[in-house]
Amino acid sequence: MVVIGFLDWAIVAVYVTVVIGLGVFFARKEKNQDTDEYFVGGRQMNWFAVGLSIFSAAFSALSFVLLPREGAFRNWSFMAALLFIPFVITPLLSYIFVPLYTRLGLSSVYEYLEIRFTPRLRRLGALLFLGYAFGWLGSMLYAMGLIVDAVLGLSELQFFAVLVGVGLTALVYTSFGGFKGIVWLDVLQAITLGGSVIIILLLVLARIDGGFATVVEVGREHAKFDMLSLSAGPAVQPSIYWVFVLGLFVYLPGYTTSQVTVQRYLCMPGLKQARRALTLNAVMSTVVYTLFMLVGTTVFVYYMQKVGHMPELAREDQILPHFIAHDLRVPGMVGLMLAGLFAAAMSTLDGGINSITAVVVYDWMGGRKTSAMFNRVLTALIGLGVIGAAVLVPAIGTNVIDMITAVASTFLGLLLGVYVLGMFFARANSGGAVIGLTFGAAGIIFAWVNPSIPNWWCGAFAFVPTLLIGRIASGFFPPPTSEQKRGLFITPKI
Repeated sequence: MVVIGFLDWAIVAVYVTVVIGLGVFFARKEKNQDTDEYFVGGRQMNWFAVGLSIFSAAFSALSFVLLPREGAFRNWSFMAALLFIPFVITPLLSYIFVPLYTRLGLSSVYEYLEIRFTPRLRRLGALLFLGYAFGWLGSMLYAMGLIVDAVLGLSELQFFAVLVGVGLTALVYTSFGGFKGIVWLDVLQAITLGGSVIIILLLVLARIDGGFATVVEVGREHAKFDMLSLSAGPAVQPSIYWVFVLGLFVYLPGYTTSQVTVQRYLCMPGLKQARRALTLNAVMSTVVYTLFMLVGTTVFVYYMQKVGHMPELAREDQILPHFIAHDLRVPGMVGLMLAGLFAAAMSTLDGGINSITAVVVYDWMGGRKTSAMFNRVLTALIGLGVIGAAVLVPAIGTNVIDMITAVASTFLGLLLGVYVLGMFFARANSGGAVIGLTFGAAGIIFAWVNPSIPNWWCGAFAFVPTLLIGRIASGFFPPPTSEQKRGLFITPKI
């Protein structure tokens, strides 16, 4: 257990106060928000703020500890998967997905499924998202509690209080500020994350004889900077298969078919601004992810130089909190780490809660105009549901975080399959899409019951059958109408 000082608590208290204060500020500024203003910022959001918000929404509490763990205990193969964001995902978004969503004037990404197929498929897509979002957000909040527990040694009651406290904080400012408040608060979260990792990195380097040059030398000696293993098999982590599966079936669906991210593309005036935001996100993600990986490798070099081995930990995820609390011992650093951790958690929670609410209003309530008070109350209720999901997580299983992450990728894997089917195959229709989704669900079940298949393959087992079987089955049903073909990436001449 680590006893943190007054300065640490002061840093956390100031951070939480600023977050809630900004939420209240935006609530007062936008007293009479209509539905579009509350959920897509009136489609007039600043591209720079949105670009940082896209990054913040994707960077979770798990990323805060996962990336240093990979850099310390393994190699940089995880970074190879993350490089799909700037080099593969961003171009696909900029020239395929976002132009189509903008042309169709969507408010919810699942509205696309009604345009291209049927209203029932729209509701099914929204339902898949809700399953993903509650599982993902609950696991994120629970994971953050585990990290705080590793630092502070919480009792069961204190652990529960942390979950509820962080969840309620996110709930309050998400309910008050609406989407505009979330975006600008995410800017603060991005600055907090970037600033904290830079400070930590500089402090660790200062404690290594030879500084950065030693990190590079020792890192090379231990193959820390290796990214791809061409000889490893498809079930081995890391391997080239693992890198491509993560990039294509975990990260790509999250950026293309999740309301959490697509909602941000839709809140700007046009495609030009959206592309700028996507470029900024690509740059910010690459820089910050690289810094977090480098922090992990630098901590590894520190221990190799000082004691000759890595410390014994209950979980490897604890390496960064353990180092800051037990070895760095700089006043205020534990508070800065907790502020960064809370930033990572709340930037995921705020956008997720708002997006769930948007999906309920747009896809389940027919997009009818709702009052600001109604939207805030509904957001608060959904936030309470997310807190409930986090509290229930430990009752599901011991490896629940990995399990829920795998389940989340399968939900979005199904969605990516049906979206690619609709966008690129003119003959695809609702009958084929339903059959494709059925086979995609069967593929998920097969992957889950087969212990030889790693859970990170679940997204591929959902996507491939949905797309291939959906395309074949569409030949047995009437072709889509000209109105439905508006949903094609390249609209044919009819």
